[in-house]
Amino acid sequence: MSTPKEPYRLAVVSAGTSDPSSTRMLADRIASRVSALATERGAAVTVDVIDLRELASEITTAIVSQLMGPKMTRAIEVLGRADGVVASAPVYKAAPSGLFSSFFHVLDNDLLIAKPVVLAATAGTARHALVVDEQMRSLFAYLRTMTVPTSVFAATEDWNAAELGERIGRAAIELLLLMESGFAEQVRSESWKSYQHEYGSAGGTELDIDLSSDLMRLATGGSAKPPRRD
Repeated sequence: MSTPKEPYRLAVVSAGTSDPSSTRMLADRIASRVSALATERGAAVTVDVIDLRELASEITTAIVSQLMGPKMTRAIEVLGRADGVVASAPVYKAAPSGLFSSFFHVLDNDLLIAKPVVLAATAGTARHALVVDEQMRSLFAYLRTMTVPTSVFAATEDWNAAELGERIGRAAIELLLLMESGFAEQVRSESWKSYQHEYGSAGGTELDIDLSSDLMRLATGGSAKPPRRD
């Protein structure tokens, strides 16, 4: 008898601020489609939701002091163990909301390396449709994620359109295929040290730095060794 597969872990990040929120509804539709596709393929998906409106005060604290509160700590843990991510933002004034951007700005630069991500956004008008690919995709490229080719955008008039369901389905299968491949885990096991990590940012894996070198002594307020005289 074969051992059943562990469920895939999907983290849903929603920056919607109203209740109910169209941004959260879009993220939930994508997550539901990923789960349904996984079931069709004999697998299961566990979904963890990170609702950023509940983290607003802790995000502000993290920006000004780099201190992480308990909700931020849980969010980081959820993202760290996730096999895939759905990131959904409302668009205000031709940009993803400050709440959404600020959350990802305070995350460790190494947290999401190679993780598959679906990018999604909502707005009141289709004029904001390019925000996902022009602004959100560049942010996640900086974080070195694997964003799927299909982004999902929903304006007010899109919710009952068949095209939105088609894009959700396409993005969902792209995400699921990347999750199934185990690409992110393979990157971490095979080529993790080839990435340039910030000191203290790679979960301890960057600590093979030679702390006794002249450069590191100078960086920590010490002095370089005097030159050797023969």
